[in-house]
Amino acid sequence: MQKNIKFIKKPHLTNPILVVAWPGMGEVALRSGTYLVESLKSETFAYINSADYFYPTSSKIKNGIMSTKELPQNYFYYWKNPNAKAGSKTAANDLIIFLSNAQPDLSKATDYSDNILEVARLYKVKLIVSFAAMPAPIDHTQAPGVWCAATNKELLKHLEKFNLKLMNEGEISGLNGLFLGLAKKKGFSGLCLLGEIPIYTIQMANPKAVLAILEKLERFLNLPLDFKDLEKQAQQIEGEINKLVDYLKEGIAPPSGPGPISDAEIEKIKKSLTHLTRLPQSIKEKIERLFESSRKDITRANELKQELDKWGVYKDYEDRFLDLFKKPKDSKDKDN
Repeated sequence: MQKNIKFIKKPHLTNPILVVAWPGMGEVALRSGTYLVESLKSETFAYINSADYFYPTSSKIKNGIMSTKELPQNYFYYWKNPNAKAGSKTAANDLIIFLSNAQPDLSKATDYSDNILEVARLYKVKLIVSFAAMPAPIDHTQAPGVWCAATNKELLKHLEKFNLKLMNEGEISGLNGLFLGLAKKKGFSGLCLLGEIPIYTIQMANPKAVLAILEKLERFLNLPLDFKDLEKQAQQIEGEINKLVDYLKEGIAPPSGPGPISDAEIEKIKKSLTHLTRLPQSIKEKIERLFESSRKDITRANELKQELDKWGVYKDYEDRFLDLFKKPKDSKDKDN
C-alpha cells in the first residue's frame, strides 16, 4: 500500500466502480463529482497526503491580513448501493469517488495517480469513470450533448445504447484525461464522459453540462440521483449569461438604427465573449501541430482554418496562416 494514502475507515464494498474528478474547463468535471458525492450522501474513507504533491503558490488576504492558503484536499468517498450484492449477476455496483480541488504538477502525476490506483486495486475495481468538458460551437440555451472516449473497443461497444457522441480523435488535457491513460497501463478499463460547453463560456461554471453528464451516468450505472438542485443551478447560470448578452447589446448600435438586434450582431457578442476567455493550452498545442503539418502538406491547411474558426481566433493567426501559401524565395538568383 502506498504510504501517501491515509485511511479513516476501510468499508466493505461490492463490485465498486471508481469515479475520479479534478478541476477543469467550466468546472464540469469537479462539479459532476461533487454533485455525485452530495446527492448520494457518500462518506469519506481515505485521503492522499497533500503535502507530498502540492505546495503553496500564493497567499490569501482577509481584512488586509495575508496568510498562506491551505493545501488542496484529495479525498476518497464511498457509496454502498442497496441493490449491489456479492455474487449477484445484476449491474448494481458500489461506488468509490475520488475528488481533488486542484491538479498537482503533472511532473508528479504518475506517482500521484499510483496512489489512487492502489486503492482501486485494493477494492478490485474493474471500471474507472472520469469527466471533462467539450468546448463546442453551441449556444448556451441549447441542451449540451455528451461525448465519450474509452480505453478499449469492448467498452465503447457497450456505450452505444446510451446515445453518446464518440470522440474519434483529439486530447483530454489534465488529469481528467491523463489519469485514464495511466490507469490503462496498469490494466484498468475506463471511460471519460465529456459535456459540451459553449466556446464563449469556457471560464464560467456550467451546471447544464454537469446535468447532461450525470443524466448519462445515472442510466449507465442505474444510480438514484436527484437533479432538482442541478436543474435550478443550470437555469440560474443561463439567466446570468442572458443578462450579460443583454448588457452587451446596449453597447452595440444596430446599423439600421433603433430596433431589435440582429442574429449577426448577437454572434459578434458571442465572439467578443470568446475573446475574453483563455484559449485552453491543449488547443494552442493542437493549433501549433496543425501549423507544422500544414507547412509540410498544404492540404492540411483547411483543417487548420476550421480549427481557428471554431475557436474564433483566426484573426490572431491570420498572418501566419497566409504565410503558408507564400512560395519561398531563393536566397540568390540562379545562374543562367
